[in-house]
Amino acid sequence: MDSVSDKVGLVVGLMEEFGLEKAVLEGEDWSVEFRRDAGTAVVAPEPARRTVPNRAKSTKAAPAAPSGVPVQSPTTGIFYSSPNPGAPPFVKVGDVVQAGQVIGLIEAMKVFNEISATVAGTVQRVVAQNGQLVQPGDVLLTIG
Repeated sequence: MDSVSDKVGLVVGLMEEFGLEKAVLEGEDWSVEFRRDAGTAVVAPEPARRTVPNRAKSTKAAPAAPSGVPVQSPTTGIFYSSPNPGAPPFVKVGDVVQAGQVIGLIEAMKVFNEISATVAGTVQRVVAQNGQLVQPGDVLLTIG
């Protein structure tokens, strides 16, 4: 796997296989960001940015767009689904939550930040895994 096009194909295949919404492929002085909803890849040579078409094609049908309201990470850190090891998770699929209810924690710089539901409803999907590194904008779960 020496060529960039081979790597792009691998990233696109992994996105399809695991249902990823976003992926980033980086080189020494460039990066390509793939987003399922954007239809383009952003190539970012340092320091200038330019957009190029995403030419990767897949024979698989794209998964249906997730329904519900996504609760996104406000910061970079480690996501925790429960208040401490061995404790049950704050929420799980099927739980009814209220706006403002704690749905998880993000540890950033040794500080634990409570993450709250942005709307009331039923937890439809938990996306983030316990102990996973999340970035701003990453979907933690969806509420419908």
